[in-house]
Amino acid sequence: MSTPLVDPGPDGRSDSAVTAAFTFQARACELMGSPLTALLMRRMVADHEAGGITHAMLSGWETRAPKDAVLSLRVVGGLHYLVLTGRAPALAALYPSAGGTFRKDGLWDAAEAVLRAEGPFFEAFLSNTPQTNEVRRTGVLIGGFLTVAKQTGLPLRCLEVGASAGLNLNWDRFRYDFGDGRTWGDPASPVLIETHWRGDAPDAAVAASVTERAGCDISPIDLSHPEAAVRLKSYVWPDQLDRFRMLDGALAVAGRYKPKLETADAGDWIARQLAEPRPGVATVVYHSIAAQYFSAGTRAAMNAALTRAGERATQDAPVAWLRMEAPDLAVLPDVTLTVWPGGAERLLGQAHPHGAFVQWKETP
Repeated sequence: MSTPLVDPGPDGRSDSAVTAAFTFQARACELMGSPLTALLMRRMVADHEAGGITHAMLSGWETRAPKDAVLSLRVVGGLHYLVLTGRAPALAALYPSAGGTFRKDGLWDAAEAVLRAEGPFFEAFLSNTPQTNEVRRTGVLIGGFLTVAKQTGLPLRCLEVGASAGLNLNWDRFRYDFGDGRTWGDPASPVLIETHWRGDAPDAAVAASVTERAGCDISPIDLSHPEAAVRLKSYVWPDQLDRFRMLDGALAVAGRYKPKLETADAGDWIARQLAEPRPGVATVVYHSIAAQYFSAGTRAAMNAALTRAGERATQDAPVAWLRMEAPDLAVLPDVTLTVWPGGAERLLGQAHPHGAFVQWKETP
C-alpha cells in the first residue's frame, strides 16, 4: 500500500471540487518545498470562493474532475510562463526563477493583475496537459534500470511512454550521486542528480549500456522550437532553483543527443514496438507520473501489448516494465518492476514525486 502524501480532501465534480483541488495541491506544494506556489494556490482558493477572477476563469472546470486534471498546476504554470517570457514584470520581481526575490506581501496582488489582464492566454494555456519532464525522477528510475541490467546481463533498449520532451531518454548520460561517495554515470555530464536513498542504494559498480532509445507522447514537446524549453520550465515551481539547474543541464544534453520521439497513443505505440522479440537486448518499457493521464483504453492496450510480449520473451530477449506511479495523487508513487520471462512483479520502493528521495526495498 502506498504511503499517504497528503489528504486529498473532498472529491467529486462540483464547484467545491475546484477549491478542493487547489487546497490539496497547495498542501502538497508545502510538503514538497515550494512555499511560493502553495501561497498562490491558497490565495486562489480564497479568490474563487469570493467570486473573483479565478471563479470566472475556471468556470466549466468544476465538472471535469479538476484534481485529476491537475488544474491548479495548469494555472500556476501559465503565470510562470508569462513571467519567463517577460510578459509579467511585476510578478517576475517576486519569482526567484526570473532573478526576483520571493516575498509574501504583494505576491497575490501581482498574480491577480496578470490573471485579469491575460484572459485569452489562460483560456488557451489551460487546455494543455502539464508536462514537467522532471529530470530528477531518473535518480529513482536508475534503480530499476540497474536492476534489469544486473539481472539480465544484457544491454538495454529503452522505450518511454508519456515522454514529454524526451529528456529522460538520456538518463544514462547524466551523473548520479547516491551518497557516501557512490556515483554512477558520466562525470562530465552537465546534469548531476542527487537523490536521498533510504535503504540500499544502487550498486555503482553495475554497468548498464543503452543500445537503443525512443519515446512517445500524445503531445510531445519539440525542442527544436525555442518556445518549447520555456513551456517545460513554466511547470517547474519558481522557488526551486535546483530543479531549474537540472532541467537546464538536461536540455543541454538533449541538444547534443536529440531524443527520438513520436506523436502517438502509448497503447498503440507500445504494441508496435513490442510486435517482435528483440534478441540480444533487454527491452525496458518505462514511465513516471504519466499513467494518470492515460485513458482507460490506453491502459488496456498497453497491458495487452506487454502481456503478449511477455509470453514471447526469452532469456535472450527479455522484456521489462518499469514504472514510477501513484495509484492516487494523495500518496507517494510506487516504483514497480515486472520482468519477463516469468512476469514476476516486484515493488522496488516508494519515491518522492519529484525524485528527491526514495525508500528502496532491495539492492539493484
